[in-house]
Amino acid sequence: MEPMKPLAPMKPMAKPMSAADSSWWPSGLSQPSSSGAQDGMRYAFSPEQRRLAVEWDGKVELYDTGTHQISGVSQSSTQAAGHARFTDQTGEVDIASLKRVER
Repeated sequence: MEPMKPLAPMKPMAKPMSAADSSWWPSGLSQPSSSGAQDGMRYAFSPEQRRLAVEWDGKVELYDTGTHQISGVSQSSTQAAGHARFTDQTGEVDIASLKRVER
């Protein structure tokens, strides 16, 4: 049995990663304080602008969250496009209760 050879040094990445490369939410929003995905939907909450970006089937919609501080998406196996519940500092928020805004 031969002794193990030392590992070769790691090579630099050909193209460095950046946060902008992975951003799917609309430009102009700050880095989200919470984001995630569930059941084919993903979301990102930007507290500075009080905006919630939600993507269903490749379409991104933007909502004004007002005083809601979105921290997650409620567990559900029946979320359909246009309907979801999120968690905030007081409990649950139905997306239908938020005002949709144009980008």
